[in-house]
Amino acid sequence: MTLQQKVEGSIRNIPDFPKKGIQFKDITTLLLKPELVNELVEHWVSEYSNKNIDVVVGLESRGFLFGVSIAAGLDVPFVPIRKAGKLPYKTVGCSYDLEYGSAEVEIHADALKPGNRVLIHDDLLATGGTARAAYDLCRKCDATVVGFSFLLELSDLGGRSKIEDTGAEISSIVSY
Repeated sequence: MTLQQKVEGSIRNIPDFPKKGIQFKDITTLLLKPELVNELVEHWVSEYSNKNIDVVVGLESRGFLFGVSIAAGLDVPFVPIRKAGKLPYKTVGCSYDLEYGSAEVEIHADALKPGNRVLIHDDLLATGGTARAAYDLCRKCDATVVGFSFLLELSDLGGRSKIEDTGAEISSIVSY
């Protein structure tokens, strides 16, 4: 069985969550399988081990689940990007549009160094707004985004199109 098949078989679909018409992809059932979690981390570490990554950046909050382990496997620091107001030190922020309104994410101002080669990790690529904001934050810190890694991609929502122009590699284990 391929890694993609294992992941697909481990995702629970929750209809009409968080609102009617949404088919939520619940990864908590995958997290119950430590062998699969380890296999995923090994996959990402192998995929990025020859890309000279200096830092793995994870997006709040599910990007932290694998991001920390990927960083440890690559022997590089992990840096969280969080919703505005959640980080305790000086921050750099970036606003982005949502379906209805906008949101802001932040990173510690001293978390990335100019020239750092960054891998951005999150569990899901949907509309691409958060991924693009993470890219823009890294660029504000004069870092270079080498890649985006996702567990899942909802390709019908077009998120890839918001980050394709970055020149960074984009990978996802499963696309729906």
